[in-house]
Order: sequence, then structure tokens, then C-alpha cells
Amino acid sequence: MLLQELTKERVFYYFSELAKIPHGSRNTKQISDYCVRFAIDRGFEYHQDELNNVIMIKEASEGREDDEPLILQGHLDMVCEKAEGITKDMSIEGLDLCIDGEYLKADGTTLGGDDGIAVAMILAIFEDEKLSHPRLEAVFTVDEEIGMLGAAAIDVSPLKGHTMLNIDSEAEGIFTVSCAGGVVATLRIPVSREQTYKNSYSIDISGLTGGHSGIEIHKGRASANKVMANILKEVSDRLEIGLISVDGGLKDNAIPVSCVAVIASDENLEDLANTVRSIAQPIAERYKDTDPGMKINVNHVHDNKKTSMTINDTKKVIEALYSLPEGVQEMSTDIEGLVQTSLNMGILNTTEDHVEMSYCVRSSVDSQKKGLTDILKKKADKTGGKLILTGDYPGWQYKQDSVLRDRMVEIYKKQYKEEPVIEAVHAGVECGLFAGKIQGLDCVSYGPNLLEIHTYRERMDIESVRRVYAFTRKIIEDF
Repeated sequence: MLLQELTKERVFYYFSELAKIPHGSRNTKQISDYCVRFAIDRGFEYHQDELNNVIMIKEASEGREDDEPLILQGHLDMVCEKAEGITKDMSIEGLDLCIDGEYLKADGTTLGGDDGIAVAMILAIFEDEKLSHPRLEAVFTVDEEIGMLGAAAIDVSPLKGHTMLNIDSEAEGIFTVSCAGGVVATLRIPVSREQTYKNSYSIDISGLTGGHSGIEIHKGRASANKVMANILKEVSDRLEIGLISVDGGLKDNAIPVSCVAVIASDENLEDLANTVRSIAQPIAERYKDTDPGMKINVNHVHDNKKTSMTINDTKKVIEALYSLPEGVQEMSTDIEGLVQTSLNMGILNTTEDHVEMSYCVRSSVDSQKKGLTDILKKKADKTGGKLILTGDYPGWQYKQDSVLRDRMVEIYKKQYKEEPVIEAVHAGVECGLFAGKIQGLDCVSYGPNLLEIHTYRERMDIESVRRVYAFTRKIIEDF
């Protein structure tokens, strides 16, 4: 199938149009304005706030004016990741869509199916004049990928509905009805510089698998930042080094796939490289199944003009990186296989005067979420630094009696000839924030099959999109 043929279908047409617009988190003005123009061109009521959230309303079709309104919700922003060697500037350039067998993907970058496919489905539904529907209220939020900031701030007063379809799940046939709460915790450690050594070297970790730090945190994949912490700790135990910088990861909600540390030392390249190799070999063996592409290289850095951190600050930073918890902390005792509490150091970067570690902390138990931030706060206090908490969001509690869930299950069984899976998820879902804003909200999150989201390998199952779109239309017709 050619892309040109696929985009004759309105859902894929709108997805391709959205893909032409750069729309990473904090870069959503253009895509927000696209949705506003869509509403204006068709005479729909709309509300756009200063953050670029958009609410769009289509009044009920004839004969359904007295039906309860239905909210359709998705987010406008995407995670921008790309393969090594890809030079595309995703802040100003659109995506290069292509078809790979049964999948739609983007050449060398994330696809933005999370959550562009929700927006595309909703636009196609709003455009359809033949579909029987109650009052439809589309809610397009922004900056979901960096802490659900748009959903936290949006004014929902234009909405009349108390039932919501959240089209932001990545596995067809799974209805998500509960999620963990979370917070972004940024630990900032001050450093001073004065040490000088003969040589500067880079330790470069790359080729890791990565993935979503919530829904894939249990898969045992390596974190480039934590691998680097282990290497730096063992190197510093064996040799005298000064830390110049350590930088890894791009998103707090993505397991980092690469990390680079620059160190200073009086050791020669061969001795340092041999030391790193001896440390790296058992690490690579440990992750041979989850991260077969892991590469760890040591190189001489020429013309380095930066001095390293002091001996004490080098030890302080490495000890913090090494000792702080990472990954799954506790599994649920109520739901088999569900991660209850975790944290992921998704971003690690160095400036002239501090090292910053940004963690995504998640838990379905508020006390455990607070327990992890308390550990980070104690480390901040011990190192003379500070901890900054942003994007704190509540968990989404399971609703025992859900008219929407029961109706969706009934429709699903008729279409698919099987039962859907009802589950909780260890990831941020905007439903929790909306449940706090809309009294008695009845909500289900679902979506088509999206594989390896938040990585450049992301791809979207074309047939799955077609089925889920038909399913969504049926819910609206029968609601």
C-alpha cells in the first residue's frame, strides 16, 4: 500500500496533516491553531487557552438533543526522539511518514501516534455529518508527555459531559480504568571546579533499547544513566578521576538510551579503556537480552578547556548517581503483574555550576510516591542542593459502577467476538486529572496498537486503527 492511498481515509488524512506540523511538548502552538482553524471552518464552538489547550464542541445531531453529552479526549504533543545520525530538527520540521508492511511509521523518528491518532480520529468524527451523535465535546490537551501540564491547567467549565472516551492507550482490546499518580522530581546538586589533570576522556554509552518509563519499566531494560553511574563509581574506586560533565536522556518519561561522561585523569587512554572494558563486560552480559545493541566506548577528548569538578564534588555527584534508587521499587499485591511504584532518571545534565537529575516518580500508593521524593529530598539536603517537584498528578481510582465501561464491553464483544481486557496501568493518564475536575466522571482509556512508543522505532498498526475507529463510531452512535 502507498501512503497516498492510505491518506484517502479521513483518519489517516488528518494524521498525515498533523504529522506535517512540529508538535513536541512545549511546541504546540501550530498544532493547536490547526485545530482552531478546523473548528472555525466548520462553525464549531471552540475555546483555546494560553497554554494551547483546545476545547471544541459539536452540538447533537437531530433527535439526540436530550442525550447526555460525550467527551472525546486526546493530547496534542508528542515525544521527539530520533535515531543516531538523523539530522532532522523536530522543533521546526514535520515527520516523514512511510508504510512498512502493516505499519505506519516515521523515517528515523518517533511517529507521534501517541497521541496524534486520537486527535485524527476525533477530527474525522467531528467532520462526519452522517454520524448520529449526542453533543460531542473534544478536549485536546498539551504537554501531556512532560507531566500532563495542559490537563492540570485546563478550564473545563465549557464542558457539560460527565462521560469521557480517552483515546490514549497503545494496545487494542485493553480498556484502562485506573492509573498510578506521579510527579517529576528534579534533583539539583551544586558543584565547583578547580582540578586539572593531564588528559580528558569521554565515556560514551549508546545503542540501548529504551522505552516508556511507565508501561515498560518492568521489562528490565538498561537505563543509560544508571549504567553510567555504575561505571563511574567503579572507575573512581580504582583510579583518581575528576568529573567534568555527565549528560544522558532527553525525556523524564523515557528510559534513556544514551549517556556521555567526560572525565579528567592522569591515566593514559589504554589503561583507562582497559579499566572501563573490565567494568562494562559484566554489565553488557547482564543486559544481553534486553539491550543487545549496547555500546560502551572510551575516547580521548582533544582541546578540552573545562576544568573538572573538585575531588569532593566528583565523589559527591558519582555517589548520588550510584546510590539513588532506580526502576521498579514495588509490585502491586492486588493486581498481578502491575508495577505499583517506580522511578526513572530520564534526564541527566551538567552545567558549569551544577548537575541536574530529573526523575519521573510513579506510584498508585500516594505514601510510596512521597517516600521516594523524600529519599531524593534527603540526598538534595546532604549534597547542599535542592529538589524541585513539578507536574504532580493524582492517581485515577477504579470506578466500581461504570455505565460507560459496561457499554463499551458490550459493543466490543459484538465487534470482536471476544472479551476485552480490563486493567490498571503504571503510567500517567490524564483521566485522573479530569476525574478531579469533573464530578462523577465516568471514563475509559483505550486505543489502537502502537508499538515501541517514545522511540524512533515507534509504529502504528494500520488495521488496528481502522478497527478502533469503527469501534469509537459505534460507541458514539449507541451512547
